[in-house]
Amino acid sequence: MRETLPILRLLSLALLAGVSLLSSVALAQEEDGLDIGEAPVIIPADPADAGTLQPSPSNPAGATPEVDGDALELDRRVRDSQPPVMKGGKISPDGEADQGINIYLRMGTPLPELPPERPFADEPDDAYGAFQRGLFLTAVDKAMPRAQLGDPAAQTLLAEIMSRGLGVKRDPKGAAFWYGQAAQGGDPAGMFKYALILMEGQVVERDKKKADDYMRRAAEAGNASAQFNWAQILVSENPGVRGLTMAMPFYEKAAEQGIADAQYALAQVYSALKDVPKEKKDRAREWMHRAARAGFDTAQLDMGLWLVNGYNGPRDYELGFRWLSIAAKRGNVVAQNRLAHLYINALGTSPNPVEAAKWYVLSRRAGLKDVGLEDFYLGLTEEQQKQAIDQANRFRRG
Repeated sequence: MRETLPILRLLSLALLAGVSLLSSVALAQEEDGLDIGEAPVIIPADPADAGTLQPSPSNPAGATPEVDGDALELDRRVRDSQPPVMKGGKISPDGEADQGINIYLRMGTPLPELPPERPFADEPDDAYGAFQRGLFLTAVDKAMPRAQLGDPAAQTLLAEIMSRGLGVKRDPKGAAFWYGQAAQGGDPAGMFKYALILMEGQVVERDKKKADDYMRRAAEAGNASAQFNWAQILVSENPGVRGLTMAMPFYEKAAEQGIADAQYALAQVYSALKDVPKEKKDRAREWMHRAARAGFDTAQLDMGLWLVNGYNGPRDYELGFRWLSIAAKRGNVVAQNRLAHLYINALGTSPNPVEAAKWYVLSRRAGLKDVGLEDFYLGLTEEQQKQAIDQANRFRRG
């Protein structure tokens, strides 16, 4: 599941304000070849949770919590649907079995031995297993008794189903209750989700102190999204180098778990801080590349700029052009502006004045002014300007 945190948009801006200032100075330095300049500061996409719900092992049975309102009342609007037919480990679009494994058998070659299964000491979680298979009402039936007995993993699962309206009527208040119970029980996913609810202050009364405490505890317990958001909080509340230094370990942990926002932030932090060990600084471009490959358009923009300008590694005009093209086609205004410069100066691509003018028109319409590109556009023929405008009008974000 992916989780956005609207209240931390300002924290993203605080981070970028700190790291972009330092990184843009380096981008503006003259090096061999043409430098297309620093990228204006822009706000990335909202922080996103690339992880999935991971219940912790069951708690010993405890006292049944006091429940007020709809936390125990579920409006079942649909019955469990049957899971898709799976044969050979794959599902075809039309539901038929994938024939790939049969082709392998027809070759007359015996199937390789399956690798030995890892020993599993804990008892299987039937409720979460049903949830993973899309049997949401079955998951509710199995999770509810455990949740009532104080199992934080079951409480988090029940809250997740209620918050998203999976097979039951969506119930934000009931979900908040169960997330709160799970947070008190120490479930990392429950603490993270309840911290968000406390920060937003829409379903329950806003409580920043308690929210920060749960976010920190969830981060320390290994929740990747909490690690990223706790790093953002540290940066926001401790401006400058101190905050970035405090946040770096949490960015690192979240980045290792695949959070693209954290990978982008870590690349900027490694690049910006002077006291970062060389072995970490050498990985700045690697982290930026991973964030770009994950689809983070701000990382795609910066990856392109770093490659074109030879920042944190060698120059590569063609690869830089490709990354800027990807970001531009996804609607990143700064990338559209920079792509126009590449077409004009034939960096990583053949010169194309009409294509350059198209990207300038698109970025100018979005409000990004550029005197140099304006002069270039006015120097084109009337026919070239018309073609550029027509292509801009037909542009659709990728």
